[in-house]
Amino acid sequence: MGGGRVAGRAGNAERARRAVRRPEVRLPELVAYEGGEWEPEGDYDGLEFADADFGGQSARGARFLDCAVRRSSLDEAVLSRTRFIDSVLEGVRGVGTDLSGASFRDVEMRDARLGGTQLHGAVLERVVVHGGKIDFLNLRKAKLRDVAFEECVLVEADFGGAELERVTFDGCTLARTDFSEVRMRDVDLRGAATLDIARGIDRLAGAVISTSQLMDLAPAFAAQVGVAVE
Repeated sequence: MGGGRVAGRAGNAERARRAVRRPEVRLPELVAYEGGEWEPEGDYDGLEFADADFGGQSARGARFLDCAVRRSSLDEAVLSRTRFIDSVLEGVRGVGTDLSGASFRDVEMRDARLGGTQLHGAVLERVVVHGGKIDFLNLRKAKLRDVAFEECVLVEADFGGAELERVTFDGCTLARTDFSEVRMRDVDLRGAATLDIARGIDRLAGAVISTSQLMDLAPAFAAQVGVAVE
């Protein structure tokens, strides 16, 4: 009977890992953007934004469909409530980028270097975040479904109150992560190279961790339930 339960848990863990649906971004032949500054509520379709400085600009509420943003600066850019659909963001960099309430569907983000990015209340569905480093990422009350973080560094990411469903962190460094009040379903943390949880250790229900990660997190689990380990 016990062996059956163990086998069942192992099967559930493998299903959780396989369940993530990855984006299938197939960009058309893109046209180089030559339109100057972004505009609020703008509609951008089939364009490539490359080696540009969009720092301080506002594209609040804009829509980016079948677009690529490459090697561009997003310092203090206001992109709240924007929609990125079937698009690629590659080598973008910026501090204080406002993406609050934004929507990402079928998006690949590669080698980003971002700090203090505001994604609270955002919706991410079928998204891959590969490589790069993001410091102080604010994902409070965001909704993540079918999101794969790969080989990236997340320093003090705040998932407070967020909903995570079918999310993986393969090869990632998670430093001082905040999972306060988070809700998880089929979240796979086993692939994380480093798993450092500052807050919300009691909110891991719905996640899968490895035996070695359990040993590393044991002191935090003990402290959570008031057990002294001497």
